[in-house]
Amino acid sequence: MIAMARERRLAEIFVEVADSLVEDFDVIDLLQRLSTRCVELLDVSAAGILLVDAHGELQIIAASDERTRVLELFALQHDQGPCVESYRTGKARANIDLSRPETTRDWPRFAARARDAGYAVTHALPLRLRNRVVGALNLFQGTPRRLGDDDIALGQALADVATIAILQQRTLEQSHVENSQLETALTNRVMVEQVKGVLAERWHTSVDDAFAAFRSYARAHQLRLSDLAARIVSGGFDTVVIPVPEQPGGRGAG
Repeated sequence: MIAMARERRLAEIFVEVADSLVEDFDVIDLLQRLSTRCVELLDVSAAGILLVDAHGELQIIAASDERTRVLELFALQHDQGPCVESYRTGKARANIDLSRPETTRDWPRFAARARDAGYAVTHALPLRLRNRVVGALNLFQGTPRRLGDDDIALGQALADVATIAILQQRTLEQSHVENSQLETALTNRVMVEQVKGVLAERWHTSVDDAFAAFRSYARAHQLRLSDLAARIVSGGFDTVVIPVPEQPGGRGAG
């Protein structure tokens, strides 16, 4: 019955996550909920999600426990701790006994602080999607109970879900940037087309010749086509200074 209830809850959580992945979803709120679900499903004392910043250091983005002592343990791992190793190798580090000499040797400050905070075991699972690693999921236990293979696999699945949410958000943000750039480019192109038509009519020449003269002037004066077009459309630029294209027979338009 307990296993069935857990599987049902897990299914609900994945549906909850899937429903959250809409265009304007709050990734920090989603990761906060995921860290809380890790505690609920894995029966650990605390969970946190750390992401790598532009300098390659891990920074806390969500935690199941907002108490200072827990947050300090997550924050401490920007330069040392199992999460750093998990992020760098892309591999899980599970069932780390915080009292063992090798743990103290490898991460002296982290191990000491974790023990002082009352934790006996920690786990670090990479936030990864194929070959891309963006951070780590950190779990703490107050008792020396080991997590079994199934629990570790479940923890990794939750870490993978967090990774998908993070990368989805980054994709959406990039998409917004690209869409904005595309919209601007299209608007600028319409303006240029408008100016080509105006100049062609004013000079009694072909659109191609008008555009060639327009481009030549912009290049000679190191102006962007869109900027020059905007000035012409707004009336802030006198087109009389642009050399009129030569007409057949060697004469410019009047």
